[in-house]
Amino acid sequence: MATSDLPADNPEPIADQDVLTEGPKYNAPPVKTRVRWYRCHVSRENLARLNRRSDFLGFAQTLGHLGVLATSAGAAIYSSLHWPWYVTALLVFVNGHFWPFLINGFHELVHGTVFRTAWLNVFFLRIFSFLGWYNHHHFWASHTEHHKYTLHPPDDLEVVLPQKYDIQGVWKWGIVNWRYPYNQIKGKWRNASGHLPGGQWTQMIFPETDPERRRAFFRWERIVLTGHLCIAATALALGYWIVPLVITYPMMFGAWLQFFCNAAQHVGLQDKVPDFRLCCRTIYLNPVFQFFYWHMNYHTEHHMYAAVPCYRLGRLHRLIQAEMPHCPNGLRETWKVIAEIQRKQAGDSGYQFIPELPTPGVRVDVVASA
Repeated sequence: MATSDLPADNPEPIADQDVLTEGPKYNAPPVKTRVRWYRCHVSRENLARLNRRSDFLGFAQTLGHLGVLATSAGAAIYSSLHWPWYVTALLVFVNGHFWPFLINGFHELVHGTVFRTAWLNVFFLRIFSFLGWYNHHHFWASHTEHHKYTLHPPDDLEVVLPQKYDIQGVWKWGIVNWRYPYNQIKGKWRNASGHLPGGQWTQMIFPETDPERRRAFFRWERIVLTGHLCIAATALALGYWIVPLVITYPMMFGAWLQFFCNAAQHVGLQDKVPDFRLCCRTIYLNPVFQFFYWHMNYHTEHHMYAAVPCYRLGRLHRLIQAEMPHCPNGLRETWKVIAEIQRKQAGDSGYQFIPELPTPGVRVDVVASA
C-alpha cells in the first residue's frame, strides 16, 4: 500500500514503504497485527506535492548542518593555535551544542526522504552515522516498528511510557558531561566485541534467527570505533589535542538544547491509542532551533505521514492545523506543560495527558492482519 488519500472515516494500517523507504535487506519480518491509525485528511494532490523530495532542499538542510559543524570545529582548532585559551574554551563549548542534533539528521536520512536521489540519502547517512557514533542498522530495525506501532507495547519498545525526566537534573550533564567519553568507548567496545546492547527490545529486533542483521550491526560498530580512535590517536600524535574535543567527543558539551527539543516528542502523552495526535507532540520552535532539529518539532505530522520530507512538514502542519490540538509555542511553554504532567504522574502513576481534539478521530484500537 502506498501512502495515499486517507479520509478520516477510513483509516488504514501503515505499510513499511510509508515509513522507511530504503533499508538493508534482511530476513522477512515476522507477521504482526497492524494498528489502523487515524490520520488527518489530506487530499491526494496535496499529499503528492508534500511527498516530493528535493535534492536542492536536501543539500540545503544536510550541507547546512554539516557546514555549521565544520565551521564551529574549525574555528576551535584555529583558536587553539592562534588565540587565547579562554576563546578556545568558549568555541569548544559552543561547537558542542550543534553536534547532538546529528541524531535528528541521521533519523531523517534513515527514512530516506531527504534527497530525491536515493544514493545521496545512503551516502550522507553513513557520514552522519559515523560522526555521531550511531548505528543505522539498529535504528532501521527499531524505528520501523516504532512508526508502525507507536507506543503500542510490546510491538514498539523504542519508546515506552511513562517516561520520567529529571528536568532540573539535566543541567548536571547537559552543560558538560565528563563521563561521556568513557561511557561512549565502553559501550562501543562492548558492541564491537560481539555483544548486543540493551535488553528485550534489541533481542526482539535482532533475533538469533537473523544472523545477517546481527553481523551488519557488529560490522558497523567496529568501523565507527576504529575510525574515531584512529582520528583521535593521529591528532594527538601530531599535537592537535583539540581535535578529540571538537570531532571525537564534542557531544560532551552543550547537550541540553537537543535534549529539550527531542525529549518532548512523546513524554506524558497516551499509549495504546491509534491517533498520533494523542501520542505525539508538535511544538513551535524558532527557525534556528527548527533547522538544527531537522523540523522534528512537527512530530505528530511526521508520524502521521512519515514519507513527507522534513522540510515540508511545516506546510503539512498548516494543512491539517484545524484538526490538531493546541501546540506549545517554544521550549519554555513546552516544558512547563510537561513538568505539570510529570507532577500529576508523581501522584498518580496511571495519569496520562489527553489533548483536547478539534475532531474526535478514532479513540479505540482497531487492528487488521498485516
